[in-house]
Amino acid sequence: MKKVVSLVCMLVMLVSMLGSFSVGAASPVNGFQVSGTKLLDANGNEFVMRGVNHAHTWYKNQLQTVIPALAKAGCNTVRIVLSNGEQWTKDTASEVSQIISLCEQNKLITVLEVHDATGYNDEESLLAAANYFVEIKNALIGKEDTVIINIANEWGGTWDSAAWANAYKKAIPVIRNAGLTHTILVDSTGWGQYGTCIKERGKEVFEADVLKNTMFAVHMYGYAGKDEATIKSMIDGAHSQGLAVCVGEFGWNHSDGDVDEEAIMRYCQQKNVGWLAWSWKGNGGGVEYLDMAYDWSGNSLSEWGNNVVNGTYGLKKTSQICSVFTGETPNPTPIVTLPPTPPPTSNPQTGMRDISAIDLVKEIRIGWNLGNTLDAPTETAWGNPRTTKAMIDKVKEMALMPLECL
Repeated sequence: MKKVVSLVCMLVMLVSMLGSFSVGAASPVNGFQVSGTKLLDANGNEFVMRGVNHAHTWYKNQLQTVIPALAKAGCNTVRIVLSNGEQWTKDTASEVSQIISLCEQNKLITVLEVHDATGYNDEESLLAAANYFVEIKNALIGKEDTVIINIANEWGGTWDSAAWANAYKKAIPVIRNAGLTHTILVDSTGWGQYGTCIKERGKEVFEADVLKNTMFAVHMYGYAGKDEATIKSMIDGAHSQGLAVCVGEFGWNHSDGDVDEEAIMRYCQQKNVGWLAWSWKGNGGGVEYLDMAYDWSGNSLSEWGNNVVNGTYGLKKTSQICSVFTGETPNPTPIVTLPPTPPPTSNPQTGMRDISAIDLVKEIRIGWNLGNTLDAPTETAWGNPRTTKAMIDKVKEMALMPLECL
């Protein structure tokens, strides 16, 4: 009987020790902390991210140029693309330390993300991303006030909220059990664009964090950022669950459709929601139009970049440096009322309008392709009907404009 009692006592002590170890491994420190729908910095002040994504892992030699350029552009945050070695050359702990140090020197908060799991659906790739942060934890510990861990970029190519939640409920404890107490940022499923998953299952993911220090991100392109109603639903859906959210990526256009970037920046300003535009430079594969700068130093900005930096709701007018760098309580940024956009002017002699390429693209509606009439030997060579005034008038009547003649 005494042996049994002794064994029970030993088991109780062991469980108690393990429990203490688990809590100790994830004990809160002075750093960023999620509070309801807000992100608070180490001084307890609300921090609203305003910044840009930088594709570091593919352009490692540009770091010393880019970070000061982003600070000059008005960023208070930079989201850094990293690799855990699964697809590209791994970014080492030493390299990550250099990134963080340079960002701190330029008064920038650093959001670190692993890009290798983009669009993957297997839990193994997400857990590999989480374990990467464990591997480089020596570069992260002590930086809880200047670094946010964005476990994996756009993990989840499906629109499956349940699978997304179940996987992250396994990944978050990996981070916490390693003693990393930083704010965790979780991208939505559906290549980052199915923000509805936050409303549907985000609370479960949040509860999986013993420190309750997790927030969420929606990436806004042709689906999540297509119009003001959708943009509002993504942000409001997260807030309705008492969860903090930011726009981790967005563009002005994309292969899946036009993006209402003005509505994104305007509503984020209204709701005190952070945003990080994609991306400074280095885009390829047909999306070069997402480059904000024509040179790494930012001396020449694209129209997209100029809007992000100098627009009505851009960096220069809405970004505030984190108080951990200034020691001051930031003043609330006033909500800027967007003046009505005047109609494009036209030259009465030529009929040509003074309009930007972005505004012109936004005016394009569903159209009618008349076929390869200019290349064909005769207009009806490939069975195309002859183009007549009656046909044009009918197309206009159906509101199918513009016409495309190839």
